[in-house]
Amino acid sequence: MAHAQSDSLPVLRLDAVRRDHVEGLLARLGLSLQVVPDQEDIPGSYWGDEEAGLVEDRLLARRDTPLHSVLHESCHYVCMDTARRRGLDTDAGGDYEEENAVCYLQIVLADYLPGLDRTRMMRDMDAWGYSFRLGSARDWFESDAEDARDFLASHGLIDGEGQPTWKLRTS
Repeated sequence: MAHAQSDSLPVLRLDAVRRDHVEGLLARLGLSLQVVPDQEDIPGSYWGDEEAGLVEDRLLARRDTPLHSVLHESCHYVCMDTARRRGLDTDAGGDYEEENAVCYLQIVLADYLPGLDRTRMMRDMDAWGYSFRLGSARDWFESDAEDARDFLASHGLIDGEGQPTWKLRTS
């Protein structure tokens, strides 16, 4: 993903939070964290550079991987169906509707990672160059994300209050 990161407001990286907190959150999603040595390529990374990767039920990242990327790829794992999850390597696939659900869920999950919250997640998404119809992640999340909420709710991934159920999509 091309990013327009501001040097004055760097995005939070994996090394900015306690690793056991990240591991705990990922474990609730059925994923394990595999940290790749600094400067090495990240296996399973669709975008390359410091972006997180997915291989089977492992999320791969370096200390410099942005937290938004860790949560984004984790949410792909949650939102894909069982058939795509089986044999997963690098390309999570999915359609436009699923991509929106992934973005929505990563914002929700940010509140469950000490040192991060949804406000910071949305700011980091904007700084990195995520693109939304209304111009910002916050405006999209608050005013234009009904389709994403509907997708997540219809697959049992969020409850009636919009909180994660910690389940994976099955079909």
